[in-house]
Amino acid sequence: MDEPTKDRITCHILDTTLGQPARSVRVSLSLLSTSTPAPGPLNPPPVFESTTDDDGRIKTWLPYSSATSSGEVPVYTLEDVFGSIKGTSRWTLKFDTEAYFGGPDKTFFPEVVVVFNVAEGERYHVPLLLAPYSYSTYRGS
Repeated sequence: MDEPTKDRITCHILDTTLGQPARSVRVSLSLLSTSTPAPGPLNPPPVFESTTDDDGRIKTWLPYSSATSSGEVPVYTLEDVFGSIKGTSRWTLKFDTEAYFGGPDKTFFPEVVVVFNVAEGERYHVPLLLAPYSYSTYRGS
């Protein structure tokens, strides 16, 4: 049974150099495209952000509000956006690895970008195994 406190897309970062979770890493989640045009909050495409917890995980994303909104600012959750999408969608996760490692001279990869497809109704967990000069990712469960 799915936990109601988890969003449909989650991630987890393990620092393989330290052998422990990567805490306090800023991560953004962006909708790139959908197989069918969706009405509602998808124009401009939403960007969600969060920071990994003490276990290196992001289970929920902060609500999205368009920067071009004026007056009362609408707020959309990831679930609101998924409710507007029919078919396959393409998403991007961006991990701010430069800030995590402490600057540009501490890592070869200033950010790790993972682009992936999401089938309608599915849940996705994207683990990232991270070191200053390498990374690996896969579809988790």
